[in-house]
Amino acid sequence: MAAASIRLRRLGAVAAVAGGAYFTVLSSPPVASSDRGAPPGVAIASVRQRITDPFAAVPSRAVQESALIGSGAANPLDVLVIGGGATGCGVALDGATRGLRVGLVERDDFSSGTSSRSTKLIHGGVRYLEKAVFNLDYGQLKLVFHALEERKQVIDNAPHLCHALPCMTPCFNWFDVVYYWMGLKMYDLVAGRRLLHLSRYYSAQESVELFPTLARKGNDRSLKGTVVYYDGQMNDSRLNVALACTAALAGAAVLNHAEVVSFIRDEGSGRIIGARIRNNLSGKEFDTYAKVVVNAAGPFCDSVRKMVDEEAKPMICASSGVHIVLPDYYSPEGMGLIVPKTKDGRVIFMLPWLGRTVAGTTDSNTSITMLPEPHEDEIQFILDAISDYLNIKVRRVDVLSAWSGIRPLAMDPTAKNTESISRDHVVCEDYPGLVTITGGKWTTYRSMAEDALDAAIKSGKLSPANECVTSNLQLIGADGWDPASFTVLAQQYVRMKKSYGGKVVPGAMDTAASKHLSHAYGTFAERVAAIAQNENLGKRLAHGYPILEAEVAYCARHEYCESVVDFIARRSRLAFLDTDAANRAVPRIIQILATEHNWDKSRQKLELQKAQQFLETFKSSKNAQFHDGKHN
Repeated sequence: MAAASIRLRRLGAVAAVAGGAYFTVLSSPPVASSDRGAPPGVAIASVRQRITDPFAAVPSRAVQESALIGSGAANPLDVLVIGGGATGCGVALDGATRGLRVGLVERDDFSSGTSSRSTKLIHGGVRYLEKAVFNLDYGQLKLVFHALEERKQVIDNAPHLCHALPCMTPCFNWFDVVYYWMGLKMYDLVAGRRLLHLSRYYSAQESVELFPTLARKGNDRSLKGTVVYYDGQMNDSRLNVALACTAALAGAAVLNHAEVVSFIRDEGSGRIIGARIRNNLSGKEFDTYAKVVVNAAGPFCDSVRKMVDEEAKPMICASSGVHIVLPDYYSPEGMGLIVPKTKDGRVIFMLPWLGRTVAGTTDSNTSITMLPEPHEDEIQFILDAISDYLNIKVRRVDVLSAWSGIRPLAMDPTAKNTESISRDHVVCEDYPGLVTITGGKWTTYRSMAEDALDAAIKSGKLSPANECVTSNLQLIGADGWDPASFTVLAQQYVRMKKSYGGKVVPGAMDTAASKHLSHAYGTFAERVAAIAQNENLGKRLAHGYPILEAEVAYCARHEYCESVVDFIARRSRLAFLDTDAANRAVPRIIQILATEHNWDKSRQKLELQKAQQFLETFKSSKNAQFHDGKHN
């Protein structure tokens, strides 16, 4: 009966949306005021109801900006967060669900930095466990314990965007078999009740049946078997966007494309009490006051600190992580490959992801830039590393996309290289009113946000309505979702498509499109399907990819998608999956966004230029400058 009830509610929601009955759930005051004074249990129940409401729609961008502008000196926010990555959005969600008045600004887009450029793994850290054992390092062991606990919570809170992934470790001598079997059994043991699945050994024959492209022989060695263990995998930027939208539904005023240009200080004490913010889309500037400001700007946290003190000592060491995307035939669906030790002792992953294969990563010092680019030698390094373990020709021309992400590692002045720095996070308040959080990793974003908010509450002497609840708070689209949800889309919707002649023709909502929508949007996938059916936006944006035109319209209306790059990089993952396919889709995406946002011709031309500039930083085989080399 409960499932039937949820189903009926959801159908009602889709009918309302299809009929144009959009409305803003949070046009009423956020939890900080509407539920203030209510018992903690009642307030939290109210927030959960908003997040799971099938009619839910995030407040408009104008409403969010007005909320920030309205937070003056006499009515300040409790917390203003700078940075819309995983940690920043996590802080906003945590604060809003504790009954605090929270604002968040991000100068580019949610997940535009490090959070969209990860290895896509939600992991405890096999490498850190190895270090903990051999160095008898309790700190590293504690990090693994904690990350494994968080890993399960991330998956449970967004099951449509995250899942368990088996990873295969090839062994070419019997010592490696025993060594990795014992090590990964220890990984299982440390996970305890948070275990995803048990690791196990496969013979050489079983291994190549599971992973056909795995080499059995080569370099004077033969495969003795593999050990398979489980970690989590995610769609990182969509998870980040879900965090931002969930925070908005919970009452936070979140605004992307809004940049802090300076801080406001109390004239008497010198404490930071707010910020001057520029809307980068309109150019308009305004002041927002807050009792505490949280600096969660990732690699750029030092530049934020230098707005307060130009002599601020750096807190982070920037590390570059390069990844490449290859065709699906490089790895089987549902099985990853982990190379424990490359030529320079690093770990290399090759993982199936969204119908393609992602391989990485490098770990080297780098400078901090808005649009980092992978170097050709880093791409060749990854190709070299995986070619030693595959029985197919590894070609540079197969690289569909290559990107670089900057990891903001907590600074250790005694460390000689970034590989030896722990991925643990650091929270500090080195300037009154400004709490900075840096370091850490995607897997532990939730607990990082909790620690940062705890520090902010202490700094601002804030009075939250309740303790942190995010460990058991499903994100938007997760409530009632299950892996079979895509069948509803396949059976009940069609893709109405405009032909080149202008005629509208129906097309099947095929399995690939249905699964894609279900996993990308969770239970809100039916809203996207309704747009595809009722507004004739059912055509695919790029040949060979299940991404639909309807998604552009939906993201513009409900996910703060304000530019072409927002869509190709963060709302869909087309730029990361296939740079050239993304380039071909750009003109149609501009048309749809121009309709949604009323862009004039000059804005459309600007969007085309920005999209092309962005895609040039993704070194696919067609736009990269490289010489004839080993992988041709």
